Amino acid sequence: MRFLYLVLASLTIGTLVGHFLSPDFGNAYELMLYILIFLIGMDLGLNFNAKELRKVGGKALVLPFLTLTGSILGGLLASLILGIEPRWGLAIGAGCGWYSLTGPLIAQYSAVYGAVGFLGNLMREILTILLYPIAIGKIDPKKAVVMGGATTMDTTLPIITKFGGREVALVAFIHGFILTAVVPFLVPLILSL
Repeated sequence: MRFLYLVLASLTIGTLVGHFLSPDFGNAYELMLYILIFLIGMDLGLNFNAKELRKVGGKALVLPFLTLTGSILGGLLASLILGIEPRWGLAIGAGCGWYSLTGPLIAQYSAVYGAVGFLGNLMREILTILLYPIAIGKIDPKKAVVMGGATTMDTTLPIITKFGGREVALVAFIHGFILTAVVPFLVPLILSL
């Protein structure tokens, strides 16, 4: 439980620092994200051999498909429950946690749904950070990776690695990488329908 308080404190402090100091530091957050991805890639490359990569390959390729399917169906269900046009729910769900892309893409069509897309996908990332350690007590750590969506390649990967282990880290990285490649094409496609 102590860990959850540390995560919440870190998120709060990071949000405040980003809010008040971001103009002074320019794109420092983006640079830090690239450094994080580079270090994670180096760690994975140095710690896994070809046999281990083949072992995780199948699951790492199926999980992004399941994540995308579940996210889109969840968005559709939410739109039906809320009585909004289905394409908004589908597009928000197709964002798979990538709030910094989904929000602006949807905002080109609707500022309101762009804000909802941003906040909904941001919430997915935050909930993954908070709930992944708890979820793996109930379900397989590899299957729990789906909750992070595209964020499992970068921002939620440290949490997944810490609590899920080395093998789960590789699955999470591949999962996030595939979703990160698909989301920029899928969200605009849904919005153009």
